[in-house]
Amino acid sequence: MSKSKDSNAPSAVLDYLNKQNRPYSAIDICNNLHKEFGKTAIVKACESLAAEGRIREKVYGKQKVYVADQSQFPQVNDSEIRTMDEKIANLTKELQSVTEEVKRLDSEMRMFSNCLSTSEAEKKLQETTTQCAHLKKKLEQLSEGGNVVSPEEKERAYKDRETYVKAWRKRKRMTNDILNAILEGYPKPKKQLYEDIGIETDEEYNVKPPDL
Repeated sequence: MSKSKDSNAPSAVLDYLNKQNRPYSAIDICNNLHKEFGKTAIVKACESLAAEGRIREKVYGKQKVYVADQSQFPQVNDSEIRTMDEKIANLTKELQSVTEEVKRLDSEMRMFSNCLSTSEAEKKLQETTTQCAHLKKKLEQLSEGGNVVSPEEKERAYKDRETYVKAWRKRKRMTNDILNAILEGYPKPKKQLYEDIGIETDEEYNVKPPDL
């Protein structure tokens, strides 16, 4: 903080205390002036103004409090004080009522802010209606025993079938090749070989690999 600016601290402190007309510590004054002046400058200003009698200093333990010189203000009689007290009480009551109303309106506003707008609600209704119709149709088909399969599911089933049929044919061919190689040196008939090693054939169960 520049010294030239701090030199204006006494006049700023005096003006502030006269306008507010209530006690403040030097720290309070510094903060209330938005730290326009340094703490040291405010403390020195308060002390010099008090020494000059332009403001009053009160000491409470280790803390000093400063207030405007009351002699500069007009005297107020008891009737005026009572009127001011009543006005303060009424204003305090009014403030409390307004504060409660603000809280209520704020709560109501938050409630409405969480609601959908008209356009959003109409869009959501249309999406839900379409979805309900689709699910209802699917339910009807299932209730009637219909097979509801998507094109993707159908394509996947065909590919899986092709894979399994090819594997079946390949393994059947490999097995026959191995058994035929064994039979070339086997002294017994094919049927006896199959019984000895526990071979079960497709023909026994009347099945064969389907056509692709």
